[in-house]
Amino acid sequence: MNHFYRLYRPATAVPHRNDSTYTEITPCSALRPYIKCFWGSVGPSAGKATAGELIIPDTCMDIIFEVNHSQNSMKSRFVGINNEAFISAGSTEEKDTSSTFGIRFFAWSAAMFSQDSMNGVKNKVFDAQYHYEAIKTALEPILYEITDIHARAREAEKILLRRLDSGRYKPVLDAAIGALLVRKGNIRTTSLADEVFLSTRQLERLFADYTGVSPKQLSSLIRYQYLWHDILTEDSFHPANAVHKYGYTDQSHLLHDFKRYHTLLPAQAKDYALKKADILRESNPPPQE
Repeated sequence: MNHFYRLYRPATAVPHRNDSTYTEITPCSALRPYIKCFWGSVGPSAGKATAGELIIPDTCMDIIFEVNHSQNSMKSRFVGINNEAFISAGSTEEKDTSSTFGIRFFAWSAAMFSQDSMNGVKNKVFDAQYHYEAIKTALEPILYEITDIHARAREAEKILLRRLDSGRYKPVLDAAIGALLVRKGNIRTTSLADEVFLSTRQLERLFADYTGVSPKQLSSLIRYQYLWHDILTEDSFHPANAVHKYGYTDQSHLLHDFKRYHTLLPAQAKDYALKKADILRESNPPPQE
């Protein structure tokens, strides 16, 4: 698990976003194998009307804290892994002064910080106390006092390092996730089970407990994310060139699979990612250094 984050960097629908309402902070080296990033607003601000945004399956799980500084109140929730794209709720009215802080776990490491199994969290949202009560209890008072996202991240790191439960580490899960990443999601469940010396049923149970999805579902999501990375980084992405690379039957299969998770075709998805980042940056400019 310690090297997985070097092999695999899942992306959102707008991975280059960086504005006053959303920025990402890389965790300390000790937490990088488990946490993709801290994220949120750079500080408190008066809420403005917002449009909904495309949310895609990023093979991560999040704890999200929303602090209402005007009313001195807070909401915290845990968002399980999802395998469906959707449009987030926008707003048409101005809101109170507020700030947001999030912790984004890789799907296979979220259980390392929780008192609960991840079985049943797919496509669901919970109050954070149901899976991360200790983190919620320790972090919420700090978020009232500290509003800068960098300072919040440093305080969150201290709490997470204390909550990291090494006793929940499973070498066989580590081996299975490693095999999925090396093969970029292009491996059958039966082959994966044979590789880590488990029965298919044992592997399914292990994945449900730790990732919230089946090995087949996680394989498909990882393959989609590697494909999304190619679309974002290649100057001239051609679906036909990726068919064999990722084990698709043909180009039609690739495009159908991508659109199933993203709701858009590759060229449309890249265009959305670039334009949306610019729009958000212009409407919510980051503070000057």
